[in-house]
Amino acid sequence: MVFSAGFFVPSMPQSVLELKQLRLRYPGSERWTLDGLDLQLHSGEKLALVGSSGCGKSTVARAVLQLLPPGSVCEGDLKLTGCDPRGLERPALRQLRGQAAGLVFQDPMTRLNPLMTVGGHLMDTLRAHKPQNSVQDRRQRAEDLLERVGIGVHRFRAYPHELSGGMRQRLAIALAIALKPPLLIADEPTTSLDVAVAGQVMAELSNLCDELGSALLLISHDLAMAARWCGRMAMLDGGRKVEDGLSQTLLTKPQSRMGQRLVASARIREGSRSPQRPNSNTVLQVNEMRCWHAIGGMPWAPIWLKAVDGVSFNLCESESLGVVGASGCGKSTLCRALMGLNQIRGGQVNLLGQNLLMLRGEQQRVARRALQMVFQDPLACLNPALTVADAIADPLLIHRICSKATARERARALLEQVGLNPAEQFQNRLPRQLSGGQQQRVAIARALALEPKVLICDESVSMLDAEVQAEVLGLLRDLQRDLGLAMIFVTHDLSVASGFCHRVIVLDKGRIVEEGPGDQIFDQPQATISRTLVDACPRLPT
Repeated sequence: MVFSAGFFVPSMPQSVLELKQLRLRYPGSERWTLDGLDLQLHSGEKLALVGSSGCGKSTVARAVLQLLPPGSVCEGDLKLTGCDPRGLERPALRQLRGQAAGLVFQDPMTRLNPLMTVGGHLMDTLRAHKPQNSVQDRRQRAEDLLERVGIGVHRFRAYPHELSGGMRQRLAIALAIALKPPLLIADEPTTSLDVAVAGQVMAELSNLCDELGSALLLISHDLAMAARWCGRMAMLDGGRKVEDGLSQTLLTKPQSRMGQRLVASARIREGSRSPQRPNSNTVLQVNEMRCWHAIGGMPWAPIWLKAVDGVSFNLCESESLGVVGASGCGKSTLCRALMGLNQIRGGQVNLLGQNLLMLRGEQQRVARRALQMVFQDPLACLNPALTVADAIADPLLIHRICSKATARERARALLEQVGLNPAEQFQNRLPRQLSGGQQQRVAIARALALEPKVLICDESVSMLDAEVQAEVLGLLRDLQRDLGLAMIFVTHDLSVASGFCHRVIVLDKGRIVEEGPGDQIFDQPQATISRTLVDACPRLPT
């Protein structure tokens, strides 16, 4: 393969990626994020890079493609298809990205241009790297790619927001393989997807690598998922490689302390059983709630999308209710409707004895303080310009509950309550200066600022590694016990819901199709979608 910039990359190199004693430090930091990393990846090989939050997994991908902030220090040997990207000028480096290595990001929606069509994304990539090809050739290649990843040509003129999460990730894969690169890097490609769609996306990615003969570097915090798709696994800790070998061996007989800790955390999660349901007062009662969206038709005869269609449940004080289902089943719509972010077209929502749908103005504003939400991506829901303490104090000031000084004092107390202590060490940091687990603790503290009775957790641990996930779930249990919180715990992972929640409901096409203790549903699923979700859950090898 010869790039237009003039340097040569072998078409099928023996070693696609080679790192020797690689050290990397971000600007303003005295700590090496990568500290003497050795890693080699050959053509056609599938390697999973795993480890706890902050171990340097994603930094490896950024270093390989030189997607680093100015002022970063990168030392040691780095060869991508025989070429060191650090010595390239910007035009040559842009050619290297995409032609030598394709990258699939964690959240495709943040990487796609909302003003560009599905086909436009592919045409733009092909035009930038293959300007010598005709428009007809690029169009044909774009259509072939859409068919190959299972989107279909009929979606060529669709926009990213018109695709489901799984479809958007398939588009990201199409963009990554468009130039047939020798290396594909997938950085947490299934974190935001339900297990069934995640399995489909990973199967597609794996098959495409086999067809192209490309190597796959899968970056993941999910040990079971990584082992399912990659025969080899390398584990990082503090920027160093602590284990490297067959996935089966590493997960059944881990040698390093970090490996033993992560595997133990993952096995505890898999072996958890549903806690006993508390006998307490009802705080939330939902009766025949309907959220229908008009998606076409005439004003007098609209076509309705029945996102939530007659859902009923009760939630007691100190109870956790799991809500699981495949993508598009209505989980997020249900959460947004309860929070007042989606219009409810029928039914009742009684919170602490008040029907929220009948309240208006200040009455509604006060009543809704008792219902708060923790989102999936804490970094996206926290204001990047506000310090941690200001972000937590903000709801108190918005609702005019107390003075600024009192709100700051309350914020420090909440930081201590969610395990970020001493508070003085964290209160003046910005969200980006925290780890993923710390960011989620701040998001939980912010949700608790108004002293809610019901906490909605929407995929609040799906982006965390097994160890941090266990810590956050433990924190939520402690808060529930201490504060008497009722929780709606939305997740696509039935194994997590079965171990954490007292009770689980399974949604399909906006309706509840199964309800009961989570371990009972996990061990003996009755509904078709429940069986699909159970079968799709990756398990650690025994």
